[in-house]
Parts: sequence; structure tokens; C-alpha cells
Amino acid sequence: MTPPDNILSKAIDRYLVYLQAEENKSPLTIATYRLSLNMFIELSDISDPKLIDKGSIRIYKSALHSFRTKLGRELAIRTKNHHLTILRAFLRYLVQEEEMDVYPPDRVTRFKEDPRQVKVLFEDELERLLNAPDLDTKIGKRDSAILNLFFSTGLRLEELRGLNIKDINYKTREISVRGKRGKIRVVFISDRAADALQLYTDCRLDNINPLFIRNHDAARSAMPQGEEFRLSRISIYNAVKKYSTIAGIMSNPSPHTLRHSFATDLLRNGADLRSVQEMLGHKDLSTTQIYTHVTNPQLKEVHEKYHGKA
Repeated sequence: MTPPDNILSKAIDRYLVYLQAEENKSPLTIATYRLSLNMFIELSDISDPKLIDKGSIRIYKSALHSFRTKLGRELAIRTKNHHLTILRAFLRYLVQEEEMDVYPPDRVTRFKEDPRQVKVLFEDELERLLNAPDLDTKIGKRDSAILNLFFSTGLRLEELRGLNIKDINYKTREISVRGKRGKIRVVFISDRAADALQLYTDCRLDNINPLFIRNHDAARSAMPQGEEFRLSRISIYNAVKKYSTIAGIMSNPSPHTLRHSFATDLLRNGADLRSVQEMLGHKDLSTTQIYTHVTNPQLKEVHEKYHGKA
């Protein structure tokens, strides 16, 4: 628990208010920033932002290497760098918005990171996963709709979780989604995903708003909005893990693996990078480009045509 007289803690509180009021950051983003900056307080033992210096940053970076999760695992390099990025953003806020003389944010360097590896499912794995839920049960129908919608749209977990029944336009096969930074984009539903969604919603006997819910029997007597029945992030995450195990997939896929599979499937079949960027809701094209090294058919054709012909 952070002491109430901690100057750094109060500065963090002001920063989070700024993120909500001026930057329109989502509640999930603000909660993530709070956890990260509270971790900085705990690991660096700093109580005043003006005390942050080269030495305290070094101590913090060392502590990130030593930190272990509740399961005893080391933080991934990308996770460590995410914490450093949040710290840099906080320091930049103090300099620019509060005109505070603090350690220069650009001097908080990130760890060297190996090129990002994209985990995708093979076609047969994907088919086994999508066929894993038991369609004779209401939970199976729900989870089938979740899996098919992930692959059909490339939605992020929180974007899928936040959908309401009225968001689905079966006529145009479209969904308007509010993504990161509050940006609205349109995603498209395949016939297979639309059928899975229709099968699930047809068996619902409630009148509440959320698309994916828990405790269907209790929801029947609930009044709208029914937010308390909305499926949690961890429940959706665990559903993907559950059916991956049932399908015998050893690569330990997550909801984001289905997002990666969606993107690579489009690119392998000839979609252009800009269109995939729009469908994924990426701010920068460079983020989408992580998929090109596994989806470039031209490079494969060149290799097959010219390699080993001597």
C-alpha cells in the first residue's frame, strides 16, 4: 500500500486524471498504467519524482529483471519494456504539463528486444479449435461464437468482450467496434461466424445487452442493462485455452493468437498491408508489418525459382 503522503503517488494520481480527461484513455489503459507506476514506486523505493535519477532507474531496471509473477515466472522483455515506456510517458507528462524539473524521459532506455515472433495456428489446428465446442450446450454455442468471431474479425479480447447484441449487423455482416484510443472501425463477419453468432443468440432467453454472458439461467430474469452478466476477460481467455487443450494444440494459443491468425490469413491470400492495418485497428503501419515475414508469397516464389538451380 502506497503511503498517502507519497509525493510521487500524488503525481501519479494527477497523471491518471490527465489521461482520462485530456487523452481519453480507456479505463483498462488507466488501470494498467496505475499498476505499472505503483510497481515503479515499490521496486525503486522512490517517494518524490524529483529524486528519480540515473541510479534509481538502474535499480528499477535491475528489479524488473528479478521480479517474478505469482506463478514464479520472469517478466518477458516486451513486458519489461512496456513498464519502461509507461514510466517515460509519466516523466514526459511531468515535464510538459506540470513543468517539473525531473529526469529526462528520453534517457530512460529500453532493453534490447529480439524481433517479435508472431504465433499463428496452422490451418488444421484452427479447424480443430473452431470445431471443439459442444454445440448441444448453451455454453458450447457461446464459446463457438467467441472463437469464430475472434478469427473472423481479428478483434482484441477487450473489444470482443465489450460487444452488445445490437452491435451485430447480420444484414451487412459488419460490426462497428470502438478500439484503442476510442477509435471506431468496422470489422466484418464471415458466414461461418455469423451462423455461430445466430445459433448462440437464438438460444438466449434474456433481454440484457451484452453479447457474451455468463450464468444464462439467472440472466433470464435480469433487467437491462445486465452488465453484471458480461463475460470477464479471464473467462474469455480461459475459454480459448480450454478448447485449445481439447483440440490437442500444443503451441498454447491465446485470443491474440487468433488475431495473428486472422491477419496472416488475409495477407497470405493477397490482402494489402494497409487494409489489414485498418481491420486490425493499428495506429502505425509498422505494427502491422510484423506479419510480412511469414506471409510474403513473393519471397517464397523467388526462393523456389532461384534457389539450388546450379
